[in-house]
Amino acid sequence: MEKPEILQTGPMMKLIEDGIAAHFTVYRLWQASDPDALLADLAPRLRAVAAASHAPINPAFLDRLPKLEIVSSMGVGYDTIDARHAATRGVVVTNTPDVLSDEVADTALGLLLMTARELSAAERYLRAGLWVKQGEYPLTRTTLRGRTVGIVGLGRIGQAIARRVEAFGLPVVYHNRRQVPGEARRWYPSLLEMARDVDTLISVLPGGASTHHLIGAEVLAALGPNGIVINIGRGSVVDEAALVAALDAGTIASAGLDVFEKEPCLPEGLAKHEKVVLLPHVGSASHHTRDLMGQLVVDNLVTWFREGRPLTPVVETPWPR
Repeated sequence: MEKPEILQTGPMMKLIEDGIAAHFTVYRLWQASDPDALLADLAPRLRAVAAASHAPINPAFLDRLPKLEIVSSMGVGYDTIDARHAATRGVVVTNTPDVLSDEVADTALGLLLMTARELSAAERYLRAGLWVKQGEYPLTRTTLRGRTVGIVGLGRIGQAIARRVEAFGLPVVYHNRRQVPGEARRWYPSLLEMARDVDTLISVLPGGASTHHLIGAEVLAALGPNGIVINIGRGSVVDEAALVAALDAGTIASAGLDVFEKEPCLPEGLAKHEKVVLLPHVGSASHHTRDLMGQLVVDNLVTWFREGRPLTPVVETPWPR
């Protein structure tokens, strides 16, 4: 039997590429000598797209493929895909939730510990031979003890972070646009109000216009001089210029970031700042977790063609419709 056709928009991990090649006839858009010609040729019949993480799937792209049924993407975030427009076209968009929640939550807690106790700075101090030359590393300005943590985005990953934070004996509250049904933790409809009542913010929010620079100068000022900001969601949620200014002025104490506005580039003010812990977007970056995520990309496509249903549709394109 002839394999169904699928368009791959950019390079993906080997597990995904091998998996879709085993089940589909794959066209690799970024390798085409004339991508427009390839799209025009496939348009009358193409039903599925495997979306690489940084390749935009915008309305113009979707509208060129009238037979498209499903876009399978890697990762929890899918802000490069216009899922709302896909919904108007009857196209299902899938992502890879759940399988990475624990790994990302572990990374968030690692960032919090490194930031509050200056662990990475202390390691640099040791490696530079300063323990011998200057004596013991200075006592840290901040600690986890006595903190209250506000989670910005209490979804699957936010819940996993909350459980870990509570295991450290810290109270947890949260801000979402809407209250989570059945959730006992205190909900703040206003992020600013929550920032005034806590000293630690952990953002797990996705990107997009609705969350752009949500954590800015006003929220940082409300957090206060003992404040810590952790961002494990999308870089665009935090106003990096406002963050640097707040750190310089002592408006907040420190920050831990795994994501940035214009990855892989860092603003100079962050890259050289001693009060910031920086990671290169490694929240889910273990072989174990990435293999689970990659397999889910493949499984969403295979299940669609075999059974006519997606495994993990995003909220904008629910299933059943």
